[in-house]
Amino acid sequence: MNNHVNDWPYKFDLLTRFRFIEIITLWEGRLITNHLQMAFGIGRQQASKIINTYIEQVSHSNLVYDANQKGYCPSNTFQPKLTQGTASEYLNLIRQNEELSVTFERLNIVVPNIECLAPPLRNIEPSMLQRLVKACRNQECIEVDYASLQQPENTDGRLICPHTLVFTGMRWHVRAWCEQSKRFSDFVLSRFRSVADVEGHASKTIESDSLWNESTQLVIIPDPRLTPEQQHIIATDYGMSQAKLIVPLRKALVNYALQLYRLNSIHQDPLVQQIVVEPACRQIIKQWEW
Repeated sequence: MNNHVNDWPYKFDLLTRFRFIEIITLWEGRLITNHLQMAFGIGRQQASKIINTYIEQVSHSNLVYDANQKGYCPSNTFQPKLTQGTASEYLNLIRQNEELSVTFERLNIVVPNIECLAPPLRNIEPSMLQRLVKACRNQECIEVDYASLQQPENTDGRLICPHTLVFTGMRWHVRAWCEQSKRFSDFVLSRFRSVADVEGHASKTIESDSLWNESTQLVIIPDPRLTPEQQHIIATDYGMSQAKLIVPLRKALVNYALQLYRLNSIHQDPLVQQIVVEPACRQIIKQWEW
């Protein structure tokens, strides 16, 4: 795969459609103009033109027209040019289409034989999110009313200097300097009650957030309580190399990663637990756990 997408003389929207062509052709085994029509809201003629442009400018040999299937099939020498050719690309595309079909029912995006669970929707006010995004980009200090679990009765204003929105796999929060506690903290987006006007330039920016800028890694292994055969299955499931999965991440996100992988506690049944943090790694990262 060519990893330097910027080297390709195509606009972003065309690159997106070319990537779609490769993913659908490879993993579904058949590409027709209707795929592009439904995904991008375009006409049949334009969809056909995009496919021909892909053949002419990206790869002459990846797509083969099959008259019996009335569509393009991957050739025996198919080589991804703008994708990695991994299953996750197709599954992520399906998940995105599933979300679109729920949110925009009129698009009528139909994904047969697939069902996707999604994290529960949080109540996030659009106007507050817009202000937070603007404050992150402009490095602003803003006054907010925030409902904290530690102080649920007190949502009075506090000054924060937000720098990054973060999705943990289950919810969104904003990473920000808090003038009240004099430290960088994570503020759950659904707990903001109001966002007032800008109070000036941020006193602390992303450059000052050491836990955000410093990296570490999780070293995940199969649960040693499993049999060697079971451990081998788990290692294959997670694509481990030498029975280890190394997950690089920011120190500020260690606890969220542990929660996402269900590694913040150990279940008494290894068949439920399946994976654990390597003991040496656990000793290193425990200083950043809550």
